[in-house]
Amino acid sequence: MHRILTPLTSAVTYSRWLHMLIPAAAASVWFFISDAFWAPLLFAVPIGLIPAMRLEEGIQAQLLLTPSERGRPDASIAAASSSSWAERWRTVLWLEVRLLISAGAILALWLPVASIELVLSAAGRPPGGLAEGLDPHWWNVLLAPLPIVPLLVLVVLGGRLSTAAARWLLGPSPTDRLTVLEGLTEELLERNRMARELHDSIGHALTVAVVQAGAARTANDPAFTERALAAIEETGRDALEDLERVLRVLRESGTPVSRRPTLAEAERLLDSARSSGAKVDARVSGDLGLVPAPVSREGYRILQESLTNVLRHAGPVSVRVTIAVDDGRLELEVANPLSGAVGLPGSGSGLRGIRERAALLGGKARTESREEEWRVSVSLPLDGIRWSDAVHRSSGR
Repeated sequence: MHRILTPLTSAVTYSRWLHMLIPAAAASVWFFISDAFWAPLLFAVPIGLIPAMRLEEGIQAQLLLTPSERGRPDASIAAASSSSWAERWRTVLWLEVRLLISAGAILALWLPVASIELVLSAAGRPPGGLAEGLDPHWWNVLLAPLPIVPLLVLVVLGGRLSTAAARWLLGPSPTDRLTVLEGLTEELLERNRMARELHDSIGHALTVAVVQAGAARTANDPAFTERALAAIEETGRDALEDLERVLRVLRESGTPVSRRPTLAEAERLLDSARSSGAKVDARVSGDLGLVPAPVSREGYRILQESLTNVLRHAGPVSVRVTIAVDDGRLELEVANPLSGAVGLPGSGSGLRGIRERAALLGGKARTESREEEWRVSVSLPLDGIRWSDAVHRSSGR
């Protein structure tokens, strides 16, 4: 019983009923002019072939038939103009089906009229309409609720039938579904990228803070302590900016996203490592301005994670950084002397993140121990821009 009564308490049941009555009202106007019942069905053909008609019907169907899906990219009913003749003819068929369903809605309206007639017949008035033929009697009032039962059944079933027909005839095409799927995939990739970026940024800031704090505690030098605190403050501020930007995107607040750093700003990473005690020897060749923005952004994060690994595992040692733009590729290498518990090749989420970033751009990342040095070497093609743009187009430039 509960399953039967539940649809009657849902607002969407009656919004669907309203959807069925809208064309019924329009058709009723025609029937005052002519008794040619087939005329509205014929008139629906040229109307349905108008591309904008599909948009209007889709919006109305979303609003009244599936209000919970309104505005969602994966809605089962599309709200877009016809882009092909196949969609135009499907719109025509939808209008025909909708008119036929509305005809049933008009007939169902006679059921509450029959209930009224039965109530009036209890006062001695001969009943008309669907109750015509019954003798006036007081017990007819007991029969008055009976026509309401099939009315409620028709309201529920008619609404479900209209919704199913709309999803079939006004639903997104295979191309539209593929576009939505691609959009959701890109959103997932973007969120995964932001998670890696946040890990790199916060990890770098915390590593610098720990190293600087430890060095300041043991140095017992007020000037060095002041420089260490300044470095911690600057690095922490950068990390907070990254955190705020990522949280704005995740909240989908619509607030403009601040620009992400690129290799053109790599000097601040090098300065941060130097202020932590590392001796950084940086060599840059080629024009970094020729590097596409997505490649340059990922290159910045790869460099950041590489320097963070050096400080985390080897401490303030000598670091050799090489950035080269040559022959359509960006070559990046970070090398430092082996010291203590340097991570083994392939271990750690940071190294895995570097490999994932490089693979996403169609490049390669290699980590190895050679000639008593730990090296991270990354090669990124500059023409890997197309896929990267698709993944990053919702992010700030």
